Amino acid sequence: MTMTGLLGGSFNPGHRGHRQISRQAIDALGLTEIWWLVSPGNPLKDEKGMAPLAARFASARKAARGLPIRVTAIERELNTRYTIDTLRALRRLYPERQFIWLMGGDNLAQFHLWKDWREIARLVPIAVVARPGYDRLARSAIAMGWLRGFVRPAGQARNWTEWRTPALVLLKLPPDPTSATGIRAADPDWHQNIANVFNPKALRDGVTRRPLK
Repeated sequence: MTMTGLLGGSFNPGHRGHRQISRQAIDALGLTEIWWLVSPGNPLKDEKGMAPLAARFASARKAARGLPIRVTAIERELNTRYTIDTLRALRRLYPERQFIWLMGGDNLAQFHLWKDWREIARLVPIAVVARPGYDRLARSAIAMGWLRGFVRPAGQARNWTEWRTPALVLLKLPPDPTSATGIRAADPDWHQNIANVFNPKALRDGVTRRPLK
């Protein structure tokens, strides 16, 4: 089994914070690689201000350079909009892989709003990475009322493949203050600038190897 972390998000844009938590998660969880799932559209986020998929994909590719990370827009090919549907499809398509879902504390704070969130927890283990300013909200999250009984010791994180789901581990990793919101505020035209670095027509999906189009 190939131990694979899944980090979903808008990547609007991808940045060093995504890179840092991924690098640390690879070490903490003993992962072979991580897939960055660049969402074609997040049901919980306003589409206003959302850059084109190609620009977000390219920014993620740039941020992931040199690490065992595959940047993929496979959700568009699968035509899945919700995490639960994506996970079901990935488990069916890649039975040789063992997946663990990675998310920040900000996501845990609103996890109860995700479609079939309990079923997500039953499908795959979940590793939560601290996000500055969200620690209290994450630990008091509505979903934690149910998940708290399934929390595993952070010191045993590398044993996640042996855990029976639901299983949640709160990784104690140094937080990174970088945020996509801050980057967009400082550089509203970032998605146009990145087009000078990556040719959208030359982008290939890191998992399917098909052109992004």
